[in-house]
Amino acid sequence: MNEQEIADLASRLIRIPSHPGIERQERAVARELAGFLESRGLAPRLIEVQSGRPNLLCTVEGRGLGRHLLLCGHTDTVPPNAGDPGFGLSGEIVDGSIQGRGSVDMKGAVAAMAVVLADLATEGRPTAGSVTLAAVMDEEMEGLGVEHLIASGFLSETGVTGAIVGEPTGNQPCLGHKGLEWLEVELVGRSAHGSTPQRGINAIGAAARFVELVRTRLEPRLAGRRHPLLGRPTINFGTVRGGDQPSTVAARCALALDRRSVPGESYASMVAELEELLAEVATEMPGLVTEVRRFPGGAGALERDPFVTPADDPLAVAVATAYGSVTGREPEFDAFPAWTDGGMLAGAAGIPTVILGPGDLSLAHSPREALPVAELVEAARFYAAAVREFCR
Repeated sequence: MNEQEIADLASRLIRIPSHPGIERQERAVARELAGFLESRGLAPRLIEVQSGRPNLLCTVEGRGLGRHLLLCGHTDTVPPNAGDPGFGLSGEIVDGSIQGRGSVDMKGAVAAMAVVLADLATEGRPTAGSVTLAAVMDEEMEGLGVEHLIASGFLSETGVTGAIVGEPTGNQPCLGHKGLEWLEVELVGRSAHGSTPQRGINAIGAAARFVELVRTRLEPRLAGRRHPLLGRPTINFGTVRGGDQPSTVAARCALALDRRSVPGESYASMVAELEELLAEVATEMPGLVTEVRRFPGGAGALERDPFVTPADDPLAVAVATAYGSVTGREPEFDAFPAWTDGGMLAGAAGIPTVILGPGDLSLAHSPREALPVAELVEAARFYAAAVREFCR
């Protein structure tokens, strides 16, 4: 395995901006990846999900029938940090770490996966089965890339039986994560002059009462639903918007919230719990109208369910064996704290999934995002070993 090749490819990908606001956001990164794979004799495909915004797919077939492993990563990033660009799109290697937006989340892992795929094609194909690199777009926003991958039929038609998603776990294998929904709660009252508030229905006051009920009624329920791997479900109010000016009773207020779920919860059940509390507020404030819906732009069409891959699943066993062969230690399986495309691969597509990738999640999206080269190379070794163990 050419360690310098992995670092160089990661640096090149980091230097290409692929955040929202860039025209044809992920195309240049996908083309750079495709060019690398073509230079190693492979035939990647660029498949447009939206105009100028492609997924990249590239498969290496083994020497016989067997399992099909998907190595999945995303090519988009969040924007540079406002007011503190930090390392920006540097891509430089300083003190053994590659600096810049996307190094951790997750162009480093994508580069490692691409080099592993190229090495498998030229220096020893799997004895059986096959492996596909899926570099998908739009993970940071709506997940449209992985939704298109699922809807296209590629996963079912090619018999994908396991997936590794390369999000930053510090190279510790994670067997699942919580589900995620961004929800918007709208409360509509009635405006009135601020000197006669009794003639109106104050939507901001209604929102405050609703938040109080969430804190006193719903949060204790959530604490009782603790999952042995994923922990307890959570709710977080992120934004509030409402009212016109101080002397007018606020006729409208909207709350945006982040809801993390565990097995046993669903989109419908989460909405129903919120609607139950809103109904109580509306009873106290006759004439109030409320609605719960998905936050605009926060997700695509598929529900973002939680998932847990059993530790005795063939993929988890293969990853554990690969981890031991690289490190000489037994893995300590954990849960990933954030959302990934793995939630839809495991949920909507029914594919056993493990999250495993280089980098410190706390540095992702930060102005000092950087990835140790040694950790990047170790991740490539994990991926190569996992392919050997699983594709049989």
